[in-house]
Amino acid sequence: MNRVAVRFAYLGDGFSGSQIQPDARTVEGEMGSALRKVCGMSDDELDLRIASRTDKGVNALGNVAVFNTEMGDPHALLRALNAVSDGIFYTAFAEVDWDFNPRHASSREYAYVLPSDGLDVGLARECAALFVGEHDFARFCRPDGKPTVVTIDSIDVDAGEGTLVLTYRARFFLWNMVRRTAAAIRSVASGHSSLKDVESALNGSEINFGVERADALTLVSVDYEGLEFVVSSSHVLSERIEDQAFSLDLRRGFYTALQD
Repeated sequence: MNRVAVRFAYLGDGFSGSQIQPDARTVEGEMGSALRKVCGMSDDELDLRIASRTDKGVNALGNVAVFNTEMGDPHALLRALNAVSDGIFYTAFAEVDWDFNPRHASSREYAYVLPSDGLDVGLARECAALFVGEHDFARFCRPDGKPTVVTIDSIDVDAGEGTLVLTYRARFFLWNMVRRTAAAIRSVASGHSSLKDVESALNGSEINFGVERADALTLVSVDYEGLEFVVSSSHVLSERIEDQAFSLDLRRGFYTALQD
């Protein structure tokens, strides 16, 4: 029996969030189903754990899961998982110790994409800088009983073609924290709120900037000190990516035609 960590990706619009729920299609539920088929083990034997929970609609490029398996070849394991999975793409693996906890990451990275029309990039960067460091994010999260003091290591604001990409890095994030801080950055950059409003909220004032949409948020990576993932070279994964890209092109063409 081996304990294996895998890095995996998914588009959030196909799932009702990552955490398993009764009568709903979730990332964890789909992954558990694929693992039972491939490994021939029960849920208790698999002991599946996922590094980061994501809400309905949120995407992931580099979430991490850990589970038990009797398969000795990790490359064959990822080929098999990619062959039977629907909506989840397994991209890399690492063999880990039995006490490895995927929740205990050294760093997480999220990216949030805002439409840049009407936004002042300079103000967006000034606002983002206010969130960097240790702060009480009680006004910028969905409370769930956890302590609300968090340290954000960095937030980069990059202007693209019609977009602003906010890249967040921290050891962990609170529920809705990225989407609520992104809403504050948009509000300041559009002139609807001031930098002082954000400072006041960080100091405890009851100011609500709203919450941004889920589908523009992507969990980019979950990293661990001393753990190196081996990238899969599976042709099955390449074929699935090509099929998914073709599907996305069809959808993009459909929505573009509606605007013409």
